Amino acid sequence: MADRVTVIGWDGSPLTAAARGALGAATLVAGAGHHLALPEVPPAAERIRLGSVSLAARRIAGHRGTAVVLADGDPGFFGVVRTLRAPEFGLEVEVVPAVSSVATAFARAGMPWDDAHVVVAHRRTLRRAVNVCRAHTKVAVLTSPGAGPAELGLLLEGVHRTFVICEELGTTREQVTVVTSDKAADHTWRDPNVVIVIGGRVGPVGPGGAADGAGWIAGRDPGTGPRGWALPAEMYGGDLGEGEAELLRAAQLARLGPRVGDLVWDIGCGSGAFATEAARAGAAVIAVDRDLAACARTESAARGFGVQLQIVRGTAPHVLENLPEPDVVRVGGGGAAVVSAVADRRPQRIVTHAATRDAAELVGRNLTEHGYQVECALVQSVELDTRAWTETERSVAFLLSGLLPDRTP
Repeated sequence: MADRVTVIGWDGSPLTAAARGALGAATLVAGAGHHLALPEVPPAAERIRLGSVSLAARRIAGHRGTAVVLADGDPGFFGVVRTLRAPEFGLEVEVVPAVSSVATAFARAGMPWDDAHVVVAHRRTLRRAVNVCRAHTKVAVLTSPGAGPAELGLLLEGVHRTFVICEELGTTREQVTVVTSDKAADHTWRDPNVVIVIGGRVGPVGPGGAADGAGWIAGRDPGTGPRGWALPAEMYGGDLGEGEAELLRAAQLARLGPRVGDLVWDIGCGSGAFATEAARAGAAVIAVDRDLAACARTESAARGFGVQLQIVRGTAPHVLENLPEPDVVRVGGGGAAVVSAVADRRPQRIVTHAATRDAAELVGRNLTEHGYQVECALVQSVELDTRAWTETERSVAFLLSGLLPDRTP
């Protein structure tokens, strides 16, 4: 096992005295090609071209001597430190940090970034990174080969964003380019790069909360807007349909559990109450309805709460064919035919409701035939006038939920 392992962050600035001292004593140096070409790397040191960090960690663990790992930016921020400290390697590391590539990218853009989300995009997480870009107005994406600016732009089809693409930060080939997301696929971009994704309308956060310019928590402030979920009908303009009753909506949200990185379909979005509340949870949402007035109400609700939605006008199931892959889906209208079309796309969870037991049984059998584990509950809510404790409104519906067991959450 290496006698000493030092991880040095590199941001293009001259190395600190601590970094130079560690490099000067190194008998093994691991890093990218431009790191290994630094004049401070001892000529006699063993050199490892850093591709797989896990493979390099095994080599370092078996090395007798002093090892140095060079990495771009801050190696403790989505960097190599996490892998090197994995228990299977048994390495104790010292870290000499540098300015992170995200901080440098925002500095080049002249923008604050305490209100930004930061995500890592590689082939396995690209879709979830894109969903964060759909849902939020400022996102920094740490890209990788095959999951770069072009791929981000292609998957954001239908959602306008501005890309600030920072290539090879800290090197002599550094370049910063500003393009719209639909043009990103027209270029070839150099790795490594950071993409700042900006866009979407920022509006009021609705009654009960107001956004101000001074943040207190990194990323999106979870405390803005009115407190609570399944907000009353008057928050959405009043007069909601039976499928949007507060208790039913709360149960649907609980079954789906929308979260950051998810893409939610809301089919038959009606007033936009469910779509807006899923977006308030941080998920990306596509709201679908054939009715122009429903689309307009949903747009108004999203604007009032300051959340990002993509609204698609069309008739399900045909309009669903070209939508991106969902994680969870609420079917607010369309019956068994729409549920079947949704199940064909294999989201992890589906919720819907039915007015009668026969209709619920038909939908439940349909979901079962598609491989979903089905639950059904009769949901009844009774609203009382507390002045006289008399019943003012009653709502009854069958709530159906389907879980696909072979798809990870």
